[in-house]
Amino acid sequence: MQITRFFLVRHALVEPSARAVVYGSMDVALCDLALRQEAASYRWLAARLPEGARWVVTPLSRTRATAAAIFAAGHAAAPLEVEADLAEQHLGEWQGLSHERFATMLRHPPHPFWPHAAEEKPPGGEAFADVVARVTATLERLVDETPGRDIVIVAHGGSIRAAVAQAMGLTPHQALIFSIRNLSLTRIERHGSDWRVAAVNEEPFTLPVAG
Repeated sequence: MQITRFFLVRHALVEPSARAVVYGSMDVALCDLALRQEAASYRWLAARLPEGARWVVTPLSRTRATAAAIFAAGHAAAPLEVEADLAEQHLGEWQGLSHERFATMLRHPPHPFWPHAAEEKPPGGEAFADVVARVTATLERLVDETPGRDIVIVAHGGSIRAAVAQAMGLTPHQALIFSIRNLSLTRIERHGSDWRVAAVNEEPFTLPVAG
């Protein structure tokens, strides 16, 4: 049986001005300070991610910049393929609003662990179920194109949650329970026609120095 392994990395922390608003699928820059402070995380990813993999990013520059930083930390550089349907959830007319203003626009009670409900569909945007649908279709296509190969995807919290939802058969509401931290690694595998979750939100860990 051929096993296709996906290594899903959430992009690095974005700049402070972007974090002050609900940026969704806006193209915002990474935080320069965090890039320097998180050098150990990039080295860990450079060592942890497989060599010879197919590398995929989204059209948003923060994923390409994160991939470049992983390469700079020691992983062999690879061509980057762009998959638009792995981008973050598009929040339509609500993108760019402050978090406070965004909260007043909601038509459904927010999710306990996310600013909005899975069924919330902003004007001109998409609901989280739409994200799950497009991410699922893309993962299935990538498996069909390169069965049995390792695929690294540098993406977003929303699209990685959508991938977990596909692999586990979760509802969109259930998928939003997962915390997907910046620069964390989530691993899912396709075994024949079945999905397997190997790890979610994997991060480097350093033992404290013995006292």
